[in-house]
Amino acid sequence: MMEQSNEETLLSNERLDDLLTHQLHIIQSREVFSFSMDAVLLARFAGVPPRGKVLDLCTGNGVIPLLLSTRTKAAITGVEIQPRLADMARRSVKWNRLEEQIHIHEGDLRLYIEHGGYGSFDAITVNPPYMPVGIGDRNENEHMANARHELNGTLDEIVAACAKLVRTGGRVSMVHRPSRLIEITQTLRKWKLEPKRIRFVHPHAKAEANMVLIEAVRDGKPDVKLLAPLIVYNEERNYNEEIMEIYYGNHQPETRMEPT
Repeated sequence: MMEQSNEETLLSNERLDDLLTHQLHIIQSREVFSFSMDAVLLARFAGVPPRGKVLDLCTGNGVIPLLLSTRTKAAITGVEIQPRLADMARRSVKWNRLEEQIHIHEGDLRLYIEHGGYGSFDAITVNPPYMPVGIGDRNENEHMANARHELNGTLDEIVAACAKLVRTGGRVSMVHRPSRLIEITQTLRKWKLEPKRIRFVHPHAKAEANMVLIEAVRDGKPDVKLLAPLIVYNEERNYNEEIMEIYYGNHQPETRMEPT
């Protein structure tokens, strides 16, 4: 890939980080919420079609669309309500020369049905804010607050948007906190998204889970698989082999979409 000038791409207080796969890079800044492991794990966990249309809600600076581009030839759209993050995502897409595959839409995901169309997507990913309004520390800047708190859509509103935008038989994949799992599954089923795969992520073998990955199928039949837990660190406090493969290796778990 032909190198571009950082001066042409980066604004003040921004940096270009290596995504450690397929020579991809992403624009980040300490002034806004940077992506973390949950986004990377979701991008590898989600069932995506080889081709078709994929949507990423709460896309932030576009990390999930960038990572999904290594797994599918599908057209990918990322939706982000914060102008600064949407702009960073667009510039990251341009830096990686992925404009023909990835489109970033700046706007409210609750209204995106007006642009995307009912049942238009084969798969949807979403890494939503984890905390309802009024819970947790709100002494943070606007970008951090929007990333952590449901200021631009409750869990119910986000799931409703997914249900309207995904086709029958299409998949919706989410990463969230285990403490809200019951609420998540109830909300998914309320909107006719049937949970199919659930995987808990644990910091180490003796710790309780601090993340949950869940995938649901639109109008699917009740039949859920609880996958083996994903353990992040081994006893030596180093990344376990699967995490190393996800971040650094050529191996990418094959969770392609299957007929339902």
